[in-house]
Amino acid sequence: MKVEQKPFGTLDGQRIQAYTIRNDHHLEITCLNYGCVITKILTPDRTGNFENIVLGFADIESYETESPYFGAVIGRVAGRIKDGQFELDGKSYTVTKNENGNHLHGGRKGFHRVVWDAAVIDKGGDETGVRFAYTSPNGEEGYPGTVMLTVSYTLNNNNEFLIHYQAQSYQTTLLNMTNHSYFNLSGNLQRDVLQHRLKIDSDKFLELNEQLLPTGKLLDVSGTVFDLRSGRQIQEGVCSDHPQIELAGRGYDHPFLLNKNHDREIVLWEEESGRTLTIETDAVGVVLYTGNQLSETMDVHGVKSKKYLGLCLETQGLPDAIHHSNFPSFVLEKDETFSSRTKYTFGIA
Repeated sequence: MKVEQKPFGTLDGQRIQAYTIRNDHHLEITCLNYGCVITKILTPDRTGNFENIVLGFADIESYETESPYFGAVIGRVAGRIKDGQFELDGKSYTVTKNENGNHLHGGRKGFHRVVWDAAVIDKGGDETGVRFAYTSPNGEEGYPGTVMLTVSYTLNNNNEFLIHYQAQSYQTTLLNMTNHSYFNLSGNLQRDVLQHRLKIDSDKFLELNEQLLPTGKLLDVSGTVFDLRSGRQIQEGVCSDHPQIELAGRGYDHPFLLNKNHDREIVLWEEESGRTLTIETDAVGVVLYTGNQLSETMDVHGVKSKKYLGLCLETQGLPDAIHHSNFPSFVLEKDETFSSRTKYTFGIA
């Protein structure tokens, strides 16, 4: 087990470092102190061939100017906040409106566009990683309260990758963090994700409106392409005539309410490579996004980007919960400690 550190470039005079976490089975995860971005994850296929299974760029400039949140930690609030406004403790707040008059993924300079402090975690033996820290000042992107944050990435010899989010605020605020990695288990982007199969243990998904904001309705997955409880090929959903699929740009971009936690509740696999990804979390939900809006102008590790080149499984609270009393709250009270864990296990079918 070891962590290697290398320069990745400079941004506004700040040095960007790449950290590669490697276990004894040669599985590798590379991440940056910029946005806690995960740039590469190298895992073996069924023949033992190690290839990258996430979308990313080779230079920091592309992350700054082109990235659709590739591999980044999102916050303060993942997803959309309607009209960029909310009330908290009797006061009204306006946060950055960076998408169609709404607030998206923490604003123009959310957690994904800041340089975090980084330190190697040396647990000895079978686990190692990197801990990132950032202080989000009061008023950043319009949010109240100064928030102290840490994000830990650790890898062990069971091929388990753990993300641990922690935060504490000096004032009541909102917090709903996630990681926005785009996965493609074919390896080195040899194929798109339409042939991937996905299982999500969820009976309910959120209905969205034309702005991809939750209407407040939790819809039953039964009898629809949103029923992923037994596994379903992504292409089945993309090619369906379900109005919610059409609304989201011919694909999924929907939050699911999880039935259980830390019990193989999300499983992704790709038959040709044999690779599997199992996700277990304490978050109440997961947003499935199948890359419906990916631009065709980007160079992604030497491959031209296109729709469905990768998919996101964003474990988090339900989006826009501040406007829906029937959703679990993501209000972070003053001096309360926030803690959330998501585990990714890489395997072979």
